[in-house]
Amino acid sequence: MLRIKKLDIFVLKSFLLLFAGTFFICLFIFMMQFLWRYVDELVGKGLEMKVLAQFFFYSGLTLIPLSLPLAILLAALMTFGNFGERYELLSMKAAGIPLLRIIRPVVVCCLCLGAMSFFFQNVIGPQAQKQLWTLLVSMKQKSPEVDIPEGVFYSDIDGYNIYVKHKDRETGMLKDVLIYNLSDGFENAHIIWGEEGKLDLTADKQHLFLHLYNGEQFENLKSQQSSSLTKNIPYRRETFKEKHVLIEFNTNFNMVDGSFLDRRSDIKNMHEISVAIDSLRTYADSTGRSMYQELMTRTYPAPRLTQADSVKLAETPAGVLSTDSIFQTLASAEKLKTLSSTRNRLSSLASDWNMKSFITKDTDRDIRSHRSDWHKKITLSLACVIFFFIGAPLGAIIRKGGLGMPVVLSVIIFILYYIIDSGATRVAKSNEMDIVLGTWMSTLVLAPLGTFLTYKSNKDSVVFNIDVYANFFRKIFGIRQARHLYPKEVILDTPDWPADIAALQAIRQAGTDYRRTQRLRHLPNYVTLFTNNRHDEVIARLSEQMEQTIEDLSNTKDGILLGYLNQLPVLYIHAHKSLSDHRWVNLLAGLAFPVGMAAYLHIWRYRLRLDRDLETIAECSEKIIERINQQQS
Repeated sequence: MLRIKKLDIFVLKSFLLLFAGTFFICLFIFMMQFLWRYVDELVGKGLEMKVLAQFFFYSGLTLIPLSLPLAILLAALMTFGNFGERYELLSMKAAGIPLLRIIRPVVVCCLCLGAMSFFFQNVIGPQAQKQLWTLLVSMKQKSPEVDIPEGVFYSDIDGYNIYVKHKDRETGMLKDVLIYNLSDGFENAHIIWGEEGKLDLTADKQHLFLHLYNGEQFENLKSQQSSSLTKNIPYRRETFKEKHVLIEFNTNFNMVDGSFLDRRSDIKNMHEISVAIDSLRTYADSTGRSMYQELMTRTYPAPRLTQADSVKLAETPAGVLSTDSIFQTLASAEKLKTLSSTRNRLSSLASDWNMKSFITKDTDRDIRSHRSDWHKKITLSLACVIFFFIGAPLGAIIRKGGLGMPVVLSVIIFILYYIIDSGATRVAKSNEMDIVLGTWMSTLVLAPLGTFLTYKSNKDSVVFNIDVYANFFRKIFGIRQARHLYPKEVILDTPDWPADIAALQAIRQAGTDYRRTQRLRHLPNYVTLFTNNRHDEVIARLSEQMEQTIEDLSNTKDGILLGYLNQLPVLYIHAHKSLSDHRWVNLLAGLAFPVGMAAYLHIWRYRLRLDRDLETIAECSEKIIERINQQQS
């Protein structure tokens, strides 16, 4: 019997609350991005709220599968980042509960979300996609609202160009109106000019009613020259006090027939895509066979030979036929005729094969597009689960909740996923990569990443611990942290001044003797350097003794003494002696001359630094001893 424990309810509730918010945020962002692509074609159309509501509804349905992976990634990062930041995840692990057990209820939830994503893509998505594209085409074909600008020609009305010099915004009157009626062609243009005018829309929204006052009309009469009265008249001019012009202009919204979208692969479910692929392959095969038969029968017709002709042809010795010599024997007129017919024949063949090539490539492109969309329904559903196995362990590792770091990481990971997915799919559709490999490329890249992060998080790895990487690069580039000692508010134990003075004197003397005997400023022996893997015990003891003395002296409230202590350097106890603790690594580095020479100079650099550090320790020790003696006296 399935038992849901309080831990499962707590984890699931925390995740679902964040998921609900991130999902609607991601959906809104994708909808705004989708709207931004078509905003220029939709603005100024005077669309009704019902049409806009349908547009947002259908676009939201089609964008749900794309919003789910990003919402899951962001919610998982925030949920387990909050757990880590509030030490709740640490408490669960301290109670003996592994990470995989903690995330188990959310994994089941993400599997359900992946199944819901597949249902949307395979059942609801295709229908919503068809309705959305039909609605978009209908919205694009709708005539825009008439808003004639000042000082420029307005050409959004088919067959008309309208110019208005000035508009009175309060009364709606147009000043100095010029109309070019090009509905009968450019040569038969009708030109109307009016001192003033006013534009209205008829009640049925099918026509524009233009009232003009105090103007003239010019009309070209070339199309009417059959009349005896207008035979010698090039145009007609008319002056009017008031004139009314009716212009056909349909501003109603009419939904187009969406049957022209049936070839699109994104409006079909998986079964319909499979049927369409079979039909396209059958069509491609039949087209290829017909092209082959046409090639063999029409383009290169083979002569029909009898059996006697075949025997005679086989007995006749083969010779070389020179077309150039035959061409040179022709007369000039025959040469020109031959070249002309050959050029026409080649042009006809090139045009014919270009058309056949276009048909073949178009069919192949449709097949690849259908196959890609078939696999896309699966990969986009799996992305819901993969993104959770990236977000949950990543949140547990970085231990940062809220909307700061999780949002940044989510955007980076999703952009990486989108670039890989769109790029590989585009390459696959161009037939430069296998269509299955291209469609699954993003899954093949991110699935190992999710597995790696889950494994590292379950093992409490420090893979994302910034201090580890900082220490690594400090060792590579020789950067070390400075001391930062400050006066303590509460001091439990006062320093043992005589013991500290004796320790500082011993450290100063040991450093001076080491500098004299080791000759750190001289170049070391190349062979000895790369055959040695032993540590420097003298510097190790000196560093340990110095740190203990500094720890004891840090219990003082004297700011000057603390300043002297902060000047004492942190010693590297291995870098000046050998490259590695393993002898075989040192030998290989020494044998590889370019690498060995770089390592040799790197070690010599640390020897010079150690020499300066020991000199600094001797100077600071003397100052510290002098300061202590002043305090004691």
